[in-house]
Amino acid sequence: MTRAGTSYGMSPWLPPRLRAPAVNGARPIRASTWYGAVVHLILAAAVMTFASGDRLAAQEGVTVTPTVFRRFGDRVVRIQVVEAASAAKVSVGSGFFIDDEGRLVTNYHVIAELVHDAARYRAELGEGTTPGDTVTILAIDVVHDLAILQAARRPRPHFTLGPTPVHQGDRLYSLGHPHDLGLSIVEGTYNGLLSHTLYPKLHFTGSLNPGMSGGPTITSAGHVVGINVSTAGNQVSFLVPVDRAIALAATTAGPEYQMPSRLLEDVGSQIHAYQDVYLEDLFRDTTKMVDLGPFRVPTEPAAFFRCWGDVPDGRDLPYERAQHRCSTDDEVYIAHDQQSGVVDLTHELITTTSLNASRFYRLYGSIFQIDNTPPGREEHVTTWRCSTRNILNAITPLRTVLCLRAYVKLEGLYDGVVKVAVLGRRDAGLVSTLELSGVSFENIERLAARFLEQFAWR
Repeated sequence: MTRAGTSYGMSPWLPPRLRAPAVNGARPIRASTWYGAVVHLILAAAVMTFASGDRLAAQEGVTVTPTVFRRFGDRVVRIQVVEAASAAKVSVGSGFFIDDEGRLVTNYHVIAELVHDAARYRAELGEGTTPGDTVTILAIDVVHDLAILQAARRPRPHFTLGPTPVHQGDRLYSLGHPHDLGLSIVEGTYNGLLSHTLYPKLHFTGSLNPGMSGGPTITSAGHVVGINVSTAGNQVSFLVPVDRAIALAATTAGPEYQMPSRLLEDVGSQIHAYQDVYLEDLFRDTTKMVDLGPFRVPTEPAAFFRCWGDVPDGRDLPYERAQHRCSTDDEVYIAHDQQSGVVDLTHELITTTSLNASRFYRLYGSIFQIDNTPPGREEHVTTWRCSTRNILNAITPLRTVLCLRAYVKLEGLYDGVVKVAVLGRRDAGLVSTLELSGVSFENIERLAARFLEQFAWR
């Protein structure tokens, strides 16, 4: 089939320089033949590129990952905590051997029930089918969520802990028992230390899941980089740096080591020591300030806080509300419904141009009276006790509420909530709340006083 002046066998639209002339009497190369040759070369190059990529992928994924799994998988174990009376497991995690004497590393939160009630629970390896599968706790580091356990087994293969240099983007391999489905391996990358944390954590771009807690994340050579601890989903996961495990394991080395006789007292003393450190500089004169309406208030009390703002849709209301919140990124695990290290700071600005003073005061009072105290179980905390009073901060009149509850099993630790409303305006109000968890009464009292001194008019 032809069209006027054009044949599908020739391509006269090609410029003359692409129409090869006859050389030494040879027939000219047809443009379509030349074009096909070029396409062939391009496709061949692409195939070679993809083949090269496949070889790299094979080397990384098909060869390295199975090799890592085969070489080091037998050093990782499943750890389950069992309720003694019912023989039912209440939690499942992972751990790994670090010497031929049967010492293991895991997370504190994996065996926390055993720490809180040793008479009620026991910890076992695997399915706990033999008496030798029972493990005991040698040492805990509640702040960094680590524990050293002692097993009756004497494993021949084990990891040897030591400093391991890694760089952002390095390939790592995490081992553990996700969702109690059996030993699994997850590939990911190292992305350095997190900058907004109470204690050091490594950012691991990989899919950790519940049950992998306490397992190792290693290089292809089997060097432990960190211990699996938590995840935020979407391949955003976190590791405890290996140096923390090295330090804890060192405390248990040697025949003269004596494990704590009362582990809960050890938990309490560690939290007492640590909260003194991270609360030391909160709400001092150097605290950052932010303007909200006619008020000037504290924000981002320390580098380990993150802050957000929001203005809820109030188009159908006779007033407007704006919120500013700062909180710590993480916390220290105590029990599944109890944490320390949580510090939340919330400001809520309420303004109106249509309510009269009486109606605005009723609205303001109802918002201030909302109960912000978090719930808790009776076995862990007492009921809340609150006191209310009016104070004068320099030249700023404030209405304040202080609420406290004590920890039942950890003597001298409390949760505290400080709530304040700035008084004196008929068209604007500010309700601010400071929440603290797992701190001493002295620190609550000290921080509440500093917090209240920060409020001022613009």
